[in-house]
Amino acid sequence: MASATPDAPDTSDAPGAPDGGSRRDRAVLAATVFAVLFAQVLLYPGVPDLLEALGANSPVLDAGTWFLGAEFVGFVLFAAVWGALSDALGRRRPLIALGALGGAAGYAVLATLGASGRVGFTAVLVFRFVQGTFTIGAFSLALTMLTDLDGGTGRNMGAAGIAIGGGTALGAPIGGRLYAIDTLAPLWVASACLLGVAGLAFAVTDRVPADDDGSSESPLAVLGALGRTPVLALPYAFGLIDRLAAGFFAFVGTVYFQTTFGADTATTGLLLGCFFAPFALLQYPSGVLSDRIGRVGPIAIGSGLFGFAVIAVGFVPSVLLAGATMALVGIFGALCAPATLALVSDLAAERERGTAIGGFNIVGSLGFLGGIVGGAVVTEAAGFDVAFLVVGLAEVAIALVALPLLLRLDLTTVPTFERG
Repeated sequence: MASATPDAPDTSDAPGAPDGGSRRDRAVLAATVFAVLFAQVLLYPGVPDLLEALGANSPVLDAGTWFLGAEFVGFVLFAAVWGALSDALGRRRPLIALGALGGAAGYAVLATLGASGRVGFTAVLVFRFVQGTFTIGAFSLALTMLTDLDGGTGRNMGAAGIAIGGGTALGAPIGGRLYAIDTLAPLWVASACLLGVAGLAFAVTDRVPADDDGSSESPLAVLGALGRTPVLALPYAFGLIDRLAAGFFAFVGTVYFQTTFGADTATTGLLLGCFFAPFALLQYPSGVLSDRIGRVGPIAIGSGLFGFAVIAVGFVPSVLLAGATMALVGIFGALCAPATLALVSDLAAERERGTAIGGFNIVGSLGFLGGIVGGAVVTEAAGFDVAFLVVGLAEVAIALVALPLLLRLDLTTVPTFERG
């Protein structure tokens, strides 16, 4: 690479440039991921109150399942569409801006038409679905752009993880406070956050791999990538179960805290924050740790302990112990999350990296949706205790079943470690 001269154009942001441009872009992309997740989680602490304001007249578990599930159906169906568009255009950032603008409009429509009483709850669900179809574009493509950067896959995924954890850590308690001001306030703040993301998108440089062969992130492309690299099923399985637990806490956990301990929206937000705060703070160091010692240990140990901690939350006798146990859930989740996502990038061919990450997002969204729907179904049928047991034991089971397979992985054949 030629040396820069005073008269030469600035190439610090070009592919293969020194890490200064990558560091800046890593920060901006992490801020983008943070804002999308912050906006999303703002709604969670007061979902029962929000549903009432939006005109839902069915039981909370039923209406909440439909409301939260509609967004994730949009995620699952349209993550592939955004990936295919970015492949066809060879650009990601204009699509991030478009997705953010659509998501901002969706939140604003929910706050205006949804709460006006002029439309029914079915129309609200349609608006929620459309909002999800746009929001996933901003999130998924920003995450994919992070994998395009130099500097260590674990480091980049750690930055993504701390952004995800930070957004959710702050979104839950701040959302609880916003609900105390006005039930619709979280929707308006979420809309403003997505508008900010649209502006951030143009502060980074596209680094789509030069040898991109036009592969897409469609479900068929994901299946093709799995056929060529079947070992991707391992991190996909962990991602599915991890996000299932997150979806469970986002909805059923919220109802559980308010039903069992009489928590208001502000307290519920703080309880969710007890999980998300350590989850956020430990993401980056955990990602760097996985670069140095490998992915297997953090994934297997973190997932197993995560499952037991999830079970414990459902059996503690007080709100204080619930907060402490939620913190343990966050610590163990932070140990395995960045390593799992980094393993996807390690195992995928570079020309299929976008497809592999897109597949991980699709699987994760299905897991989150499963946590919402499945958690509500199990809770209604058997109660909160059984629901926590089912979710926690699923996490423990995947760790035990997958451990022998993880130990047989030959990670010396992929660029797993960055020691510089």
